[in-house]
Amino acid sequence: MKILLVIPRYALTNKSNYDYTFTLGLAYISSVIKQTGHEVDCLNLMHRDGKTEDLVKEALDKKEYNVLCTGHMGIGYAIIEKIINAVKNNSPNTKIILGGALMTSEPELMFDALKPDFSIVGEGERTIVELLDCIEKNKDFSKVNGICYRKNGKIVLTKPRKLIEDIDSLPLPDFEGFEFEKYLDNQTGGVNFGMLDFSRPYSILCSRGCPYQCTFCYHPIGFKYRTRSLDSIFNELKTAIKKYNINNIIIYDDLFSIDKKRLFEFCKRIKELSSEIHRELTWSCQITVKDVSDELLKTLKDSGCNVISYGFESFSQKVLDSMKKPITPNMIENAFYKTLKAGISIQANFIFGDTAETKETAKETLDWWKKNAKGQIQLGFIQPYPGSAIFENCVKKGVIKDKLDFIKNQLNYVNWLNMADNMTDEEVSDLKNEIFEMKRKYYPYVKPIKIKQTGKKIYEIKVRCPFCKNIIDYKNWLIEIPWHYTIFAVCRCCPYRFYIVSPFKMFQINHHTELEFFRKNYVLIRDLILKKRL
Repeated sequence: MKILLVIPRYALTNKSNYDYTFTLGLAYISSVIKQTGHEVDCLNLMHRDGKTEDLVKEALDKKEYNVLCTGHMGIGYAIIEKIINAVKNNSPNTKIILGGALMTSEPELMFDALKPDFSIVGEGERTIVELLDCIEKNKDFSKVNGICYRKNGKIVLTKPRKLIEDIDSLPLPDFEGFEFEKYLDNQTGGVNFGMLDFSRPYSILCSRGCPYQCTFCYHPIGFKYRTRSLDSIFNELKTAIKKYNINNIIIYDDLFSIDKKRLFEFCKRIKELSSEIHRELTWSCQITVKDVSDELLKTLKDSGCNVISYGFESFSQKVLDSMKKPITPNMIENAFYKTLKAGISIQANFIFGDTAETKETAKETLDWWKKNAKGQIQLGFIQPYPGSAIFENCVKKGVIKDKLDFIKNQLNYVNWLNMADNMTDEEVSDLKNEIFEMKRKYYPYVKPIKIKQTGKKIYEIKVRCPFCKNIIDYKNWLIEIPWHYTIFAVCRCCPYRFYIVSPFKMFQINHHTELEFFRKNYVLIRDLILKKRL
């Protein structure tokens, strides 16, 4: 059969955009479909200008496809809807198969709303092969575990499919056709916060699943932790580095440090790989604060790891327990200070609004953050993603009154819902305002010493690090609006992060100005900018 795989847009826009994490899900699906002998074409909507509907129609006009496959995370309802409508309006005989977290989190609700021909629930590699065989040979779909379809007008959800135990048995993800090289060629300095001017990043999964059950998380591929062998991982890395000239590896495992022996061996082998190719490979990973030690951090740093992502979430033990986070504030503090001391940058968040949140617990977290964080930990609010325990709690309490309406119309935006059991709406609103004020007051902002345009919307920026005071030259930065920008950067001399902002943006931050101020004083501000006084 002829199959079209579509990488959807990850934002509601009609413009091409290369600032995104390259999808691994469809890359794995592509590889297993090709193994079965089907003809596979790919359409990457992220790399196209134009309306989604027109781009899909154009692809369908060029060739008659038997099946179109696409998928999205929970925030992509409107985008998937556009793709489906384009298929139904222009190629009604093409079967539509949807997958991803959007369909797995609420399978029957999403299936009924979006009305594809089939959806895949959970891991898709084994399921898609069986489903395509049934479509081609007109077999009984009820025998395929892990799908949703319609029979005699009624939605049928088949038995859950067992998780893939031996993930080494899967073929390597297939990036051919998705314009991966074009993606790499269009990466700018912002892809890794300026740590490399010309980054060529490669995303990889070294394991699947997470045994922890944090209330705000959703695990579409299950809780059981399954690992790939290091031989499989390095076979993929060596292939990708040689083929695509990769210099930055992004590991998306939820828990890369759960097996210490394996992690130390990984560090040894990636260091050896750097020696083989005669250049340093930088890489980043996610680990839990429970596993942090001086020895571990030294080994990570020595092997090229320059960013570690942590799930801090809260500095209140009461909230951490409510979230089912098996960590303590002391572990957070230990990880924070030791990681920075080791010269590794930190990606971490405190997220407020848990069911156990109170004015007191929020103050506990903010007080520690103000005293210690130096703006290195981001502040945010819990988002109730479909499939998570906190989402179901919101539905139960009536905070979310209509699941479908929330997924369609609210999930794309930052929501400041009152999910707490013991906070009033006014207290949550006050907390929101305090978080905004803390960001304005305590995040490290700097104006550039010099900025020079070197290409279409591409700039070189010279700044002085607000922490170590060294002057850093960043190249290849994408800036859409040169007089009003905020750039998140990491110093190349110390591990600290800071924001580079335009003089105009700095004025706004310093004066805590609101939109109404700019409306009333537009002419004055414009003239000051033109005279280079602002």
